[in-house]
Amino acid sequence: MKHTTLYRKWRPRAFSGIVGQEPVVRTLRRAIETDRVSHAYLLSGPRGTGKTSTAKVLAMGLNCENGPTPEPDGTCDSCRAIVNNSSLDVVEMDAASNRGIDEIRDLRDRVNLSPVAGRMKVYIVDEVHMLTTEAFNALLKILEEPPEHVVFVLATTEKHRVLPTIISRCQSFDFRRPGVETLAKKLSEIAQAEEIEAEPEALTVIAREGKGSFRDAEGLLDQLS
Repeated sequence: MKHTTLYRKWRPRAFSGIVGQEPVVRTLRRAIETDRVSHAYLLSGPRGTGKTSTAKVLAMGLNCENGPTPEPDGTCDSCRAIVNNSSLDVVEMDAASNRGIDEIRDLRDRVNLSPVAGRMKVYIVDEVHMLTTEAFNALLKILEEPPEHVVFVLATTEKHRVLPTIISRCQSFDFRRPGVETLAKKLSEIAQAEEIEAEPEALTVIAREGKGSFRDAEGLLDQLS
């Protein structure tokens, strides 16, 4: 049986599971509650701090069959499809390997298509700073006149490399590294649920070695379990 990493298994499936980014969570929850979701968001911060997870929870909240809701149930067909990366209405793109203008032109052609099953099409562009200048300019044209049924979530670890014109079209959130105590608490919850024997001192050491990254800390716990 294929092993599922702890990081993937314990990836947040609700805003309540996104730890250490309370201002971001509070704002996004409020946006869904008041029907004031932006057409484009820019999530910036160190790797492993929850940017992509937040984007997927936002997509779940917008497309949950019991929504739009800041509390997606995680069990409906739409939510399960997003969790399993099989939703046709949530498209993830890695700009590190799809950085050219041709990829963005293809994206431009697709954004006008209506959602297949959900209410909104959500495009998550990871490492957006890796796009070429030509690709950035093509993306800018999409962001200037986005279809009403589309939400873009751009994620980056290097905000300073994103064109100012792109930043100006997005609502921006800065993700912070969680502290050692926050990481250790999350590791303790996972260890208990997975029946992994680990002393609190050991979890603190792992959290410290994680250097502010949930992904890295949970990966270390996975290796040692």
